[in-house]
Amino acid sequence: MLVQERLSSKPSKPHQRVQQPTEPTSHFLQDRFSESKSLDFSTWVSENLYKIVSVLLLIVTVAALFFLRNVGDTAALLCFENRSKQLETIHFPKVDWNSIPSIVDKSSPYASFRSEKWIIVSVSSEPTDSLQNLVKLKGWQVLAIGTSKTPSDWNLKGAIFLSLEQQASLGFRIVDHLPYDSYVRKNVGYLFAIQHGAKKIFDADDRGDVIDADLGKHFDVELIGEGARQQTILQYSHENPNRTVVNPYIHFGQRSVWPRGLPLENVGELGHEEFYTELYGGKQFIQQGISNGLPDVDSIFYLTRKSGLEAFDIRFDETAPKVALPQGMMVPLNSFNTMFHSSAFWSLMLPVSVSTMASDVLRGFWGQRLLWEIGGFVVVYPPTVHRYDRIEAYPFSEEKDLHVNVGRLIKFLVQWRSGKHRLFEKIMELSYVMAEEGFWTEQDVKFTAAWLQDLLAVGYQQPRLMSLELDRPRATIGHGDRKDFIPQKIPSVHLGVEEVGMVNSEIGNLIRLRKNFGNVVLIMFCTRPVERTALEWRLLYGRIFKTVVILSEHSNSDLAVERGKLEQIYKFLPKIFDRFASAEGFLFLQDDTVLNYWNLLQADRTKLWITDKVPNSWTIVPTTGDNSAWFSKQADMVKTVVDTMPVHFQVSYKESSTDQQGLTLCSSEVFYIPRRFVGDYIDLVGLVSNIKIHHKVAIPMFFKAMDSPSNFDSVLGKMIYKTEMLPASNFSSIYSPKVPAVHPCNVSDEPDFIRLVRIMSAGDPLLMELV
Repeated sequence: MLVQERLSSKPSKPHQRVQQPTEPTSHFLQDRFSESKSLDFSTWVSENLYKIVSVLLLIVTVAALFFLRNVGDTAALLCFENRSKQLETIHFPKVDWNSIPSIVDKSSPYASFRSEKWIIVSVSSEPTDSLQNLVKLKGWQVLAIGTSKTPSDWNLKGAIFLSLEQQASLGFRIVDHLPYDSYVRKNVGYLFAIQHGAKKIFDADDRGDVIDADLGKHFDVELIGEGARQQTILQYSHENPNRTVVNPYIHFGQRSVWPRGLPLENVGELGHEEFYTELYGGKQFIQQGISNGLPDVDSIFYLTRKSGLEAFDIRFDETAPKVALPQGMMVPLNSFNTMFHSSAFWSLMLPVSVSTMASDVLRGFWGQRLLWEIGGFVVVYPPTVHRYDRIEAYPFSEEKDLHVNVGRLIKFLVQWRSGKHRLFEKIMELSYVMAEEGFWTEQDVKFTAAWLQDLLAVGYQQPRLMSLELDRPRATIGHGDRKDFIPQKIPSVHLGVEEVGMVNSEIGNLIRLRKNFGNVVLIMFCTRPVERTALEWRLLYGRIFKTVVILSEHSNSDLAVERGKLEQIYKFLPKIFDRFASAEGFLFLQDDTVLNYWNLLQADRTKLWITDKVPNSWTIVPTTGDNSAWFSKQADMVKTVVDTMPVHFQVSYKESSTDQQGLTLCSSEVFYIPRRFVGDYIDLVGLVSNIKIHHKVAIPMFFKAMDSPSNFDSVLGKMIYKTEMLPASNFSSIYSPKVPAVHPCNVSDEPDFIRLVRIMSAGDPLLMELV
């Protein structure tokens, strides 16, 4: 038999003594093998069933894992991976907090440099216009952190740049944990700034402009001392203990927009607050700013709310008050528009084991929870920057950590408690537990230990702990403690719908015009009686522009007309610039010129516009001769101002002035100044001071000093410009709807305005609705 044969053929073990079986043993073997078992398939299966089942389970498990990995980063796979990671052993780093040697900057050229206010950015391309504007912010030092994508010759005057090589030479422990091609290398920048005297750090990127070029105007840069704002701050109500996260965009007027990091199950919460409470400021150690233009939104919003290739330009309520978060309630934070005070510098750590789109959001929730341990809180501020949409695809795969885990993370953090007695010990404990729960990996546990040691090594002192308010009975909110604020409802974007396809073409054109010029201020000077035309001009142009500011020789408070003299009107413009600090640009227009705004859609709103290509408007006159006394006097004033200009203005002006013997005049009925040149314009007006340079002389001088005429947008070069004034009844003889502007036009009363509107309706048919 087979079994017998296999048994008999089995060799005996060496040195084993062979005994002769006794009779009972022989009988036992004889009974055991006397009848061979049937080896059919069913018998074999029954005997080996447990082995078959084990093998099949193994095959199914491997196949399932292979399938999940190939269908994409689904929630099921992530949960499977997270549970698998929990089975791995995570080692808790051992750190001797009392014997950490100091790290002193001895390698960089900035070893002796100190500054209290820093702006940290990561750069992977040539300096952007926004970054150049950041360098100009007074009192702030920009620190640019390079990655492997950064050009080797990267340079920006006024900024400190740390290349990968320089970062590696600083001696920080965290460098060993950082990827080469990621913005999380900003971690090195945070430590460098702290090492060099930082007390405030503005976490920024290179695609946003600070509104009004003044961080102190928006954020609470000073929390104590004379510069601190001694005021109470609105706070979300803690009445509902189950409410752990809020959408701050609702408070600032955008109910259908949500920030990156908001759990998707909370997106549908659109109602405004029933009431707020108040608290005293001073411990808003983390300050989150709202961004106009492209706010901090996730890929789901970006990919579903965008229509075509048009850039997002979302606006928030700039007049809404800042709002604080009580303990137990969180808000998504980001790494491109956030102010950190020294008490919260430890919370700057960007984790390295999660995706780049999730790193700063996870940092924000982690930091908020720990901030409660020192009595600090987060405050969200009205728009502080205008951030530009580069129309780039948002990588959904990079946000997998957010959409799968963020809701669970917030609940976990609110419930988490620690019995440690020092802040850094609590930080280590929380980082370790978060790795155990699968929110990040052991890599970030090690990174946290390196980060905290580096903080101590550069001289940072950890803040003292305070009792946690979450563990106290919640105070009853009385009627007198309730503060009301009803947010605006600012128009937003809709689900991938082309609005122009839902209405007729005229409405579609108006929508496009409003989107283009809805944040441009029109400044209009009226030489005709304003009581007859002011309302009409606002009716005509107010549909298109952000607002229409009307100036005249005589003010009229009932019609909101402000007083100004045309000869010196350029000196009045900075006041209007300050009033509309968030405007994208300013278009100046005199009432003797008609603006065909529908022909300005292709103009570059980041460049200067003026009539330098219109011979009858932009001229060079001699300063010598019988009738040149006035021109000569104006030329002398120009020379006086030019001689006092800073070098960049002076060089630009002289390179642009081809005729040194003549004086450049511009009728200046129409010109445009974008936001990025507003500061330059204001500086130039300051140089003129009390010198009475005429408007027609000052404007071309300013424009040539601000930029080379070769860089001006030539949109106004095609305008119709006649020198003789025609009566309104004959205006149609020179008017054309195909040019950007027409000069001159005499509109003195309502009948003239009606005639004008009827003529202009050839370019904008909806104008007929006005008459």
